[in-house]
Amino acid sequence: METTRNPQLWRLAKQRAKFKSHLFTYLSVNALLWIIWAITDRQSSPLPWPVWSTVFWGIGVFLNGLGVYGGLDRGNLSEREYERLVRQQQEKR
Repeated sequence: METTRNPQLWRLAKQRAKFKSHLFTYLSVNALLWIIWAITDRQSSPLPWPVWSTVFWGIGVFLNGLGVYGGLDRGNLSEREYERLVRQQQEKR
């Protein structure tokens, strides 16, 4: 049984699956880093060292989530730009 996939929905589904994998990796790795910090020498610095990976990687995950789930609607922008180019091409004819 062969099903025809909507290419845009398939692309979006793949992006969302990739984001969920990225989010899981972020949460798992950062949890491990914080556990390591908690059971080792915490007195060496006033600022916990895992904060750097948590904050900066977290910003990346957040922006990725915005892009995938519509906060930064790049797909819609691409569609509008494509339609504008098509209209320009038709006007030249």
